[in-house]
Amino acid sequence: MRAIATAALVALLLLAATAAAGDMTKYYKRTGAKFLSTKEAEEGVYKLPSGMLFKILEKGTGATSPRVADPCEVHYEGTLPNGNVFDSSFKRGSPSSFAPNQVIKGWTEALQLMREGDKWEVYIPHELAYGARGAGGVIPGYAALTFKMQLLKVKSGGKPAAEADAAIQEKLGKAYADL
Repeated sequence: MRAIATAALVALLLLAATAAAGDMTKYYKRTGAKFLSTKEAEEGVYKLPSGMLFKILEKGTGATSPRVADPCEVHYEGTLPNGNVFDSSFKRGSPSSFAPNQVIKGWTEALQLMREGDKWEVYIPHELAYGARGAGGVIPGYAALTFKMQLLKVKSGGKPAAEADAAIQEKLGKAYADL
């Protein structure tokens, strides 16, 4: 009898935990969608076909943009929709180095559109970030993310910034110079 009661209690707790997890999934999906919709309505924010949004904070003067496998030096700060910072190379005082194909999909796309010196704020839907899994116990599943990112340098390789400008023109129907 005791074993049956214990099993019933465990089943009830698992059911409650599953329901709570489902509620949190809905919450983060809803919060992310609302956050992105609000950002999209702001002046100077552009939406790419992938669903990612960006705002140019400072235009760089560099002549080089990275290709997907070109190592880059980048400063960044990542925040959740509630404004909580989860990572910042700015605060550490040391930029990070990686190629666009070594990071989340939103970063991969954004970096290849940037030129050296650009500082952008990107608003990334969960599908282009960490998806359902989240990351590191700090970023919940289904969370939309904001990154302030500055492309300091393409360390090797690269392409002419004009190629990134052409990609922006193709995706947005607007020239980089007009953004």
